[in-house]
Amino acid sequence: MKAPFVSLPRVDIPTDGEFVHAAALVSQPALFPRGLMDQHPVGPAMVHPAKLMKNPWHICSNTADSLNLESSAWHIFLIYLSLIGQLHPLVSLQLSFYAFSLAKKEEMASCTVHTVPSLHSCSISRPAAKTYNFGFSQRHHQFIFFHSGRKSAFVCSAEKTVVIGLAADSGCGKSTFMRRLTSVFGGAAEPPKGGNPDSNTLISDTTTVICLDDYHSLDRTGRKEKGVTALDPRANNFDLMYEQVKAIKDGVAVEKPIYNHVTGLLDPPELIKPPKILVIEGLHPMYDSRVRDLLDFSIYLDISNEVKFAWKIQRDMAERGHSLESIKASIEARKPDFDAYIDPQKQYADAVIEVLPTQLIPDDNEGKVLRVRLIMKEGVKHFAPVYLFDEGSTISWIPCGRKLTCSYPGINFFYSPETYFSNEVSMLEMDGQFERLDELIYVESHLSNLSTKFYGEVTQQMLKHSDFPGSNNGTGLFQTIVGLKIRDLYEQIVAERAAASVAAAKL
Repeated sequence: MKAPFVSLPRVDIPTDGEFVHAAALVSQPALFPRGLMDQHPVGPAMVHPAKLMKNPWHICSNTADSLNLESSAWHIFLIYLSLIGQLHPLVSLQLSFYAFSLAKKEEMASCTVHTVPSLHSCSISRPAAKTYNFGFSQRHHQFIFFHSGRKSAFVCSAEKTVVIGLAADSGCGKSTFMRRLTSVFGGAAEPPKGGNPDSNTLISDTTTVICLDDYHSLDRTGRKEKGVTALDPRANNFDLMYEQVKAIKDGVAVEKPIYNHVTGLLDPPELIKPPKILVIEGLHPMYDSRVRDLLDFSIYLDISNEVKFAWKIQRDMAERGHSLESIKASIEARKPDFDAYIDPQKQYADAVIEVLPTQLIPDDNEGKVLRVRLIMKEGVKHFAPVYLFDEGSTISWIPCGRKLTCSYPGINFFYSPETYFSNEVSMLEMDGQFERLDELIYVESHLSNLSTKFYGEVTQQMLKHSDFPGSNNGTGLFQTIVGLKIRDLYEQIVAERAAASVAAAKL
């Protein structure tokens, strides 16, 4: 008499070619013969993929017969992996079978996965919202996970998400920067379709931007009751932030919470699928060392107190009807926590965009003409700092003249090697503002290591978004340049991983 089988529901993971579909079978308790996996490393039953996909459970009886199941010591699992699409244009994905045994008493399974290209991560997701993730680095992979017998989703990712961190205080231009960045990669950034209308998440063709405010552990009322601001680490769930950013980086979808800025409440979570590029923006992307270590590149927007005050007055008085006194009180109330928890993060950033009052107008306090510095850390993998004329020299340049129209107070560029928080950096500074963006090509032609695809791409991007705040000064220019550098960094990382997969496939 054949042992009866109980099938687990097949799980279809929506994909764009970078994830897998999985189907699992579970037998009644049976003995898993020792040495079988060594003799049949791709499983005891081989079935044509098309036949299996029509009836995922077709191989059950054949499997039972071939294994001659007799005992109640083990469960037998068979999982069929359908790797859809391609890892990279150079690496075609393969079909692979594998088998593993589940010890009934310990409810623990050991599994060996056989693939041609390497898979860097797998996970088991259970209804209790518990996810187990595993990182891979070799062609043949072995891992352990726990299984409760309930419906589970098995997911493997063949491409690791690149994670970018952007830190800044509120009202410092993060939203504008995100629009510039996503535009470089193509497509407009929009909220999740059909989701919470108050979602903070933005999704474009290749990039997903999540706001770290979503990891507030206290809502607005809770913070008020406890006497803490949103900047205080005690008001944020860094454990969950780390777990979910790591999961997304490893190719696993998560149910991310939503902090509703309209109501001040914590809304039900939303599904975030792993994108090619994940940007985490907010107050604390580099505060927790675990999260910081997940970042492939990090940026800090450093707005001086004078400029921040001028901007906040312009925004809150003109747009929100706040009084000057309330604005001053708000800034002063946040300053201790900002100095303690937010500002120190800039020492860890790979690039800092620092916005200061102009030096071209004596005693200027309007914040309309700005001096902006792009501070780029030396020695960052996949990132070559931009330089003016001659790398490593100290250069002051006034470009105004026959090729660049400059109205009062003019424009001044400065470039030099410097030390920033004990790190060697290259610093590029622009003081002043452009009168005609179409003439920016003259400045662009004197900058090197821009990572552009064609001559004039920086100018094109600036003209494309000429209505964005800061488009006539160094904030827009340096945000655009950093966006192009991040695109180049992403492409280098993808190419490096593809080369590693090709090398692994030849082993």
